[in-house]
Amino acid sequence: MQTILGANGQIAVELARELQGNYTSDLRLVSRNPRKVNDTDTVVSADLLDPRQTAKAVEGSNIVYFTAGLPPDTELWEKQFPTMLRNALDACRAAGAKFAYFDNTYMYPQDGRLLTEETAFAPVGRKGRVRARMATMVLEEMIRGDIPVLIGRAPEFYGPGKTQSFTNALITDKLKAGKSPRVPIRDDTKRTLIWTPDASRGLAALGNAPDAYSQTWHLPCCDVRPTYKQFVAMACEAFDRPMSYKVIGKWAFAIAGIFSPEVREIRELLPRYEQANLFDSSKFKHRFPEFEVMMYREGINLIRRSAG
Repeated sequence: MQTILGANGQIAVELARELQGNYTSDLRLVSRNPRKVNDTDTVVSADLLDPRQTAKAVEGSNIVYFTAGLPPDTELWEKQFPTMLRNALDACRAAGAKFAYFDNTYMYPQDGRLLTEETAFAPVGRKGRVRARMATMVLEEMIRGDIPVLIGRAPEFYGPGKTQSFTNALITDKLKAGKSPRVPIRDDTKRTLIWTPDASRGLAALGNAPDAYSQTWHLPCCDVRPTYKQFVAMACEAFDRPMSYKVIGKWAFAIAGIFSPEVREIRELLPRYEQANLFDSSKFKHRFPEFEVMMYREGINLIRRSAG
């Protein structure tokens, strides 16, 4: 039995497809309101803030994937995310299950350096500190050694479906709606983006590789790192639209934040877009040399086709 905790997000949905297609048909999906992805899935309703419900949901599992998400509300993150993770780790220890933690890059420094699995945490903002705290919890569990544990870490997403990222929201979603793209802060810094199905496929490969445990892994990304200007050019070509976009400066976000709680919540992420984002996934590619990573132009074309 393989179990996904936090089973309704885009990463979890793609993960369920990959696991069922290539690893197991004995799959359990857990969330407050779970929905089947595959016909053979078992769904379990559980609140990960409740340790008993979490333990019951994990019981009998061989591998557990933590892909739970929360809305971009800082206080909610601080109050709930570490508790959810602690309950999941405790439940896996009680069940003797392997634990695969899906992580992001919020805890990393935002200064343009090449980011590897060895990069020290230097979080910017409260959300970054929450993610650093959570990653540290998983690393401590790894050192404890009671159960096999791994971390699969991904940079910003782009992809099909309900992919939540600046790139989708400001570029491809705008083009889908017949509007001009927007670019946050700068258009000339190099970006590393991960195709969401690649992130899920990579996490599934790690979870089912016994030698991947007791390690942190950067999930597989394309080695070509386009600027947003280059990404927008590819997107406009795919959508058969003239090359046109607008850069949204920090002042615009500051003004919008006066009126919008949602914008206020994302402002601490903006320093990521002032610097190049150089995310290195060579360790994963060396371990899984046959893994094919989506190229940006092909991925954008798939987004265009999925839009109808």
